[in-house]
Amino acid sequence: MSGAVTDPLYWDDAYPIALALKAAHMDVDPGDIEASILHGWVIVLRDFADDPAVMRSEWLQQIQAEWIELM
Repeated sequence: MSGAVTDPLYWDDAYPIALALKAAHMDVDPGDIEASILHGWVIVLRDFADDPAVMRSEWLQQIQAEWIELM
C-alpha cells in the first residue's frame, strides 16, 4: 500500500490546514505572512479540496491564528 489516506482540506478546516502549513513552511513566522501569500500557500496544499475563489477573510485569519498557536 502507498502512504496513508488523508481527509480533504476545506477553508474552514483551520487547524489541519495550519498543521500542513507548519510542516511545509517550517522556517516561516506565520505572523509575518500577508493574506495573499497565505491564500496561495493554502490552495497548493496537497490535500486542499475546496474552491480557491470561495475563501472568506475570516477563514484565512483563523488559519493564521491556529498556525501562530502551533509555534
